[in-house]
Amino acid sequence: MSASNCQRRTVLFLASMVSMVLGSIHAFSVFLEPLETLFDASRATVSLTYSFSLVFVTITVLFGPAVYSRVRPATIYTWIAVLGLIGPGLAGFADRLEIVWLGYSLVFGLANGLGYGFGLQFAARAYPGRSGFAMGVVTAAYALGAVLAPYGFEVALAVDGMFSAMMALGAAVFVVSIGAAILVARSGAQYSVGRKPDADAAPSASLPWGHITVLWIAYGSGVAAGLMAIGHASGIATAVGFAGWIAAAAIAGCNLVGSLLSGWLSDRMSHRLILTTLPLVGAAALLVMPVAPGLTLVLLGVVGFAYGGTIATYPATISRLFPGEAGPRVYGRVFTAWGFAGLVAPWLAGRIYDWGGSYTLALWVAAALGLASAITAIRILPRT
Repeated sequence: MSASNCQRRTVLFLASMVSMVLGSIHAFSVFLEPLETLFDASRATVSLTYSFSLVFVTITVLFGPAVYSRVRPATIYTWIAVLGLIGPGLAGFADRLEIVWLGYSLVFGLANGLGYGFGLQFAARAYPGRSGFAMGVVTAAYALGAVLAPYGFEVALAVDGMFSAMMALGAAVFVVSIGAAILVARSGAQYSVGRKPDADAAPSASLPWGHITVLWIAYGSGVAAGLMAIGHASGIATAVGFAGWIAAAAIAGCNLVGSLLSGWLSDRMSHRLILTTLPLVGAAALLVMPVAPGLTLVLLGVVGFAYGGTIATYPATISRLFPGEAGPRVYGRVFTAWGFAGLVAPWLAGRIYDWGGSYTLALWVAAALGLASAITAIRILPRT
């Protein structure tokens, strides 16, 4: 194996490992009831913890491309380690929900966005001819973190509540990210590996904002459906008699499969077909869920699969539509739709639950958003 191939594999492995521990953010639904009890707060208010964290993930992904090529990868992973330790630490010691928002939502959210956004682009640059595959692996690793975390969080919560859960999270992020910093420094891999710098990259003002806006709508409505279900997976399942942590793990596990499969397929078939089919499949599952409660875990898995495929395919689509240095910048802008959806969708689901004690209307809203995503994608994306 050549040194270049060694570096490529090292980059993909490290980006995936860091992404995995950060993906635990999407197991947040297991904290809904503990936080409600601890701070005597409503479901909608507690849901804002997850919503706010996704906003800060988005902000970091948006502005990250301005940093990636100016700082060594080892330095970025060190930043992630420090922020990933401090944020959950603050949340673990919190005596008010606002401190949880400061530590988990803000600080951990920034670490999360930096690790996920950088890892996605770092891996794509390492495999310029197979960027869909590379991005799919990193996205799948992000989902794997959400598969593994729920049971671990449940065990930690049983030991000493939110304190032990947050301490375990901070320690995991710190150890893995510091390890990544050391290994990437030893490998000599750089952010520009596998691709020449694009000195003639177009300035932001010249980007086609009309096209970006429509992509924003298609992406945002598609992920909103998934985030609404992911943010409340535990609550949705508990309401019909299933264990909450199993639901969180199930939706995340299918998210992982969807990310891997769609990442692989995006190098081989029409992105338009993928991004039209997945939201429709997810919408169908959401519509069936209220009338078939016995299938809730299976249907949550279908929603997770559709969400994972969507978030894995869109970055590959954007890199194809906007080659060179424009790709990461356009993706950062389109990714703000994910942040907006993350802010609104989980909170809205919590508010609907508080109003009527049921998630049925929230599931219908999520299904409508999935349908809107499919319609928009089929109208704007090229057939190939």
